[in-house]
Amino acid sequence: MTRATRRAEIIGWGMCVPQQVVTNDDLAKTMDTSDEWIRSRTGIEQRHIAGPQESTTQMAIEAARAALRVADADPREIDLVIVATATPNHAFPSSACGVQNALGSTRAGAFDLSAGCSGFVYGLIMGHQAIASGEHNLVLVIGSETLSRVVNWEDRSTCVLFGDGAGAVLLRASEGPAGVLATHLGSDGSGAGMLIIPAGGSALPASEETVSKKLHTIQMNGQEVFRFAT
Repeated sequence: MTRATRRAEIIGWGMCVPQQVVTNDDLAKTMDTSDEWIRSRTGIEQRHIAGPQESTTQMAIEAARAALRVADADPREIDLVIVATATPNHAFPSSACGVQNALGSTRAGAFDLSAGCSGFVYGLIMGHQAIASGEHNLVLVIGSETLSRVVNWEDRSTCVLFGDGAGAVLLRASEGPAGVLATHLGSDGSGAGMLIIPAGGSALPASEETVSKKLHTIQMNGQEVFRFAT
């Protein structure tokens, strides 16, 4: 199999969502909003919200196991684990290392990828490139988020938009017609301040002030984000 003909074929897929479901009507009981207001502006009817024992890594592991079952694949043969997330369990070690260990993928490299809403697409492209290069044959790509932990539940403009869950695909090197045909990546950092969690990183470490001002939660200029995205 030459590098020129190698493609990343999706051979397994899986998902995991928390058991708890929060509807628009549920949110309307605690804030000034309504099902009609949310649905007409976003199309969202409900969202899954993680419970105390659920986390980004835990959901990623369950989604990965489901993908492996679909593919009937041996986790020990995985070469690389990529977890796309903006809400890892910890700054380090990576959530991907937690997945790698739980699956018993002893020969796999593992890393987290942070690209916000585009994370899974970036992860899929990275997995494809790892296979197309000839370096790897079996790559696990997971998108997993626990965004309910970083939203301000008093801000109706943002908290109605986000939920929790994970999705995974298993990619295998193939010379057949199936697989990723082409990719294109781009970015524009000029709008960074429109959608941001200001505190908690090296620029603005946690303090009593950042916590009291809820700077560890998602801050969004909704109108500008919509204009920028469309």
